[in-house]
Amino acid sequence: MSSTPIDIASAIQSASVKRHPSPHHDLNPSTAASSKQPVEPASPTSSVSSNANSIPDSALKPIPRRANLPPLPDMRFEQSYLASLQGAESYWRIAWITGRDQVILPLVQGMLWTLLLSGWRYWNRGAHFRGATLGSKVRRWWWNVNNWKIPEETQEKVSEKVGEFYTAQLGGHD
Repeated sequence: MSSTPIDIASAIQSASVKRHPSPHHDLNPSTAASSKQPVEPASPTSSVSSNANSIPDSALKPIPRRANLPPLPDMRFEQSYLASLQGAESYWRIAWITGRDQVILPLVQGMLWTLLLSGWRYWNRGAHFRGATLGSKVRRWWWNVNNWKIPEETQEKVSEKVGEFYTAQLGGHD
């Protein structure tokens, strides 16, 4: 006795997965590297010609290559999706698995990645030249190596700039 969700998953899987791929048809096409054969160095007893510019034929004996490797496994998303559909017992379960794998998990992954990058940018924004962290030390070292003048922004200078800005904006009025 077979249930409908299992039949659907089986039909999808049997229509798209090659059970026995052909090594001659499903492998990548050959490249220049696959047609080359390694060279075996000549033995010390082989005769060397008197001409120093030529290579003796005995030094260029190609070694036959080993048999080709088997085809690479299919690592696409489809295989894990179909495997998770195997245990589905109803249409709602199929809808939940599809929504989870295709919508919710990519959304959560993107949100966490964005939060991580935003947090890093916010945390890294406070890096200064006079800090005690490794990044500040490397930055100071790099500026000294290049003979660049390290900016000296003191709190007083920043306060003066802010005060000048507001004075200019307000026109000297309090």
